[in-house]
Amino acid sequence: MLKRFIDAHVHLNAYSPALMKFAEEQGAQFLSINTDVPIFPSLDEQARVIATYQSGHPEKVRHTTSFDMQDWQKKDWSMRAIDRIKKGIDQGATGIKIWKNIGMDPTLVYSDGRFLMIDDPKLAPVLEFIQENDLLLIAHLGEPRNCWLPLEAMTVDSDREYFEEHPHYHMYRHPQYPSYETQIRVRDQILERYPNLRFVGLHLFSLEWNLREVEQRLNRYPHTMTDLAERICHVQLQSIQDREAVRDFFIRQQDRVIYGTDFIYDGSQSPREAGRHLRDLWERHWRFFATEDRLQAPQFSGTFRGLGLPLHVLKKIFYENAVKTYGFSQAVQHATVENFS
Repeated sequence: MLKRFIDAHVHLNAYSPALMKFAEEQGAQFLSINTDVPIFPSLDEQARVIATYQSGHPEKVRHTTSFDMQDWQKKDWSMRAIDRIKKGIDQGATGIKIWKNIGMDPTLVYSDGRFLMIDDPKLAPVLEFIQENDLLLIAHLGEPRNCWLPLEAMTVDSDREYFEEHPHYHMYRHPQYPSYETQIRVRDQILERYPNLRFVGLHLFSLEWNLREVEQRLNRYPHTMTDLAERICHVQLQSIQDREAVRDFFIRQQDRVIYGTDFIYDGSQSPREAGRHLRDLWERHWRFFATEDRLQAPQFSGTFRGLGLPLHVLKKIFYENAVKTYGFSQAVQHATVENFS
């Protein structure tokens, strides 16, 4: 692994000095993404936790802010959302997160049955404010394509397990909700409408099933980046069919892809357990991208070879792209490799 790397997609929702000590020993820095998720602490509490982390580790943890959808149909909602964004940026946030509740939450629906989507006029003032102030928008819009398939047709076990445990987000069960194609089309229309918007399409733009589709967006929208969080198994699955195509994608798009895990720390695990879990993720992911070893993934059956990417590409994906996108210190940008022991 690199002696310094960034896991640029985590949710640090509880404070743990021991977890940070572990991360420092591993050479890891974090981008913690504050998100309006029902099972998460409030956005104010998430901000308080991050402030505690940053008070002791100002160069090790950066974060993004968000806004909630409470009273979204009221006339002053957009101004309140902008005020929350301003407060978050003033507190050091490096961007603004929009979550999949926009487009998939049955409580965010008009009286005529229309879902609130990202292209709704109510959100236009917020998006215009973000673009006009050259702020960074990061977005989890839509879900993996598996979300619209029956459980037995899903391609990876992690999706199958998640949607079995969260049936309210399993769109196959809810045909009245916007389709997968609608989610992608509306998101792309926003990128057309706001051509100067700096944007990170999280989770491989919710196009994890086909890297050609991801690349089309990166090529079409020059101000965009993407991240790998919780979607690396989909990349590994594609590498079984065409390893060279997958490898070539990362070489061509080496300046546009950011490493992240989507790890959540809420205090329910001990710091030791959380550290073991993180170390396992980091090691397995690094072996896939950095070596040509014959590997297996826990999310599906079969074996695949690591991509064996060049070191300069690995440095960008695991470190430098997060530095330039999220504003981490560049003091250790030229990291060298250190194997896991």
